[in-house]
Amino acid sequence: MRDAEGRVLNVRKRGTAMLMLPGGKHETGEDPRETAVREFGEELGIALDRSRLIPLGVFRASAANEPGHVVEAAVFEHPFVVEAATAGALAEIEHLEWVDPAVPRGDLAPLNTEHVFPALLAHP
Repeated sequence: MRDAEGRVLNVRKRGTAMLMLPGGKHETGEDPRETAVREFGEELGIALDRSRLIPLGVFRASAANEPGHVVEAAVFEHPFVVEAATAGALAEIEHLEWVDPAVPRGDLAPLNTEHVFPALLAHP
C-alpha cells in the first residue's frame, strides 16, 4: 500500500532490525490474495478488499531476519485506504513506517530493495 506521496507501508517485527512489507506465511489451501488480506488485518487491523488487490509479482530473495533462508512472496498493490494513515502495530509487529522506495537505506528487507521497490518505481 502506498500513500499520496508514493511511500510504501512497511513493518518491523518485534525483535528484528529490518523493515519489510506486511504479510506472512499462507495457511494450507489459502490463496495468495486471501493470505494478503488476512495478514494485513492481523498485523495492522486494516481490512483490504480482495477484489482490489493488483498482482505486482512473485519474488524470491534472502530472508531479512533469517540468515541462510530464502523467502518467496506473492506481492500485491492495493489502493490506499484511510485507515492506513493511523494504523497501529498488532500481533508481532513492533513498528510501522512509510518508506520512500526511491531512497536507499540499509534497514530494508532484500525483497524490497531487490524486487518490490524497483518494480514499483518502474510502474508508478
